[in-house]
Amino acid sequence: MNRLTSLAGAAALMLAAGNTVAASYGEQLEGFPMPYPLQHFTFSSQQQTLSMGYMDVKPVGKANGHVVVLLHGKNFCGATWESTLRALSQQGYRVIAPDQIGFCTSTKPAWYQYSFQQLADNTHRLLQSLKIEKATIVGHSTGGMLATRYALMYPQQTEKLVMVNPIGLEDWKAKGAPWRSVDDWYQRELKLSAEGIKKYEQQTYYAGRWKPEYDKWVEMLAGLNSGPGHQKVAWNSALIYDMIYSQPVWYELPDLRVPTTLFIGTADTTAIGSDIAPPEVKARLGDYKVLGKAAAARIPGARLVEFDGMGHAPQMEAPEMFNQALIKDLTTLK
Repeated sequence: MNRLTSLAGAAALMLAAGNTVAASYGEQLEGFPMPYPLQHFTFSSQQQTLSMGYMDVKPVGKANGHVVVLLHGKNFCGATWESTLRALSQQGYRVIAPDQIGFCTSTKPAWYQYSFQQLADNTHRLLQSLKIEKATIVGHSTGGMLATRYALMYPQQTEKLVMVNPIGLEDWKAKGAPWRSVDDWYQRELKLSAEGIKKYEQQTYYAGRWKPEYDKWVEMLAGLNSGPGHQKVAWNSALIYDMIYSQPVWYELPDLRVPTTLFIGTADTTAIGSDIAPPEVKARLGDYKVLGKAAAARIPGARLVEFDGMGHAPQMEAPEMFNQALIKDLTTLK
């Protein structure tokens, strides 16, 4: 573990200096130092055996009897919830952070029909295997779309829904965002670099700001995408992007019947297809200052918490502030 940690530290220093990332991780993120012990749930789906990596963090001290499930975003992993895992467990929560199929520490199938329904079903099966009957579902970014689908499919098993800068608060296709083929997405993903990842994350996740502690998340993603399984990683990423683009949840927000809170960094501009959209289309995509309020108005009884001037990942940009707000929200509505 010390050697892995030192490798990650060296890679972070190279990133800070603007150099190419040194680390290279396996197809299931082998070699990356996880914040908590990694476990695997093996199951059958679509005529193949798959494995979901997950962390199951027990309460520190007295348990409060509640479970929180943290769902990661598209360019994130369960590990990127590191500070929230710690903060919630210290408050007595049992916290589950899975990596979805196609992501991070989980299987990268050669073929898989991705849908948010399928990923929600996979997550539900994981929780059933852990004897968890009801949980608060917290989803960030693409994980927010998944969390919405989970709450729609399993309202009786959802104690509360929390979405953190979820994508899917608009229908990009209906607004004119261009379509990409899976093959085009694949070629795009093959070209990912540490420099490109950092530039995008600085602009979108952190509203133009940067701190050294963000470097390890660039290194994690770049190392996964440059490792020996990079072609499988890129192919699954392409399939997942097509799922995100073609399966909007925005139309079903009024159908939610569970207590719901939206946490929104108002400077976020994330929108699928905005990078290749014409200027007039791009101008009306990804305006989270507007999208958060509009989504909260469409969800029955929803609560909106805004982080003014923050970007796409408030739980990573300002973890202490975010965790305090999340814990307050969870305890207020028990």
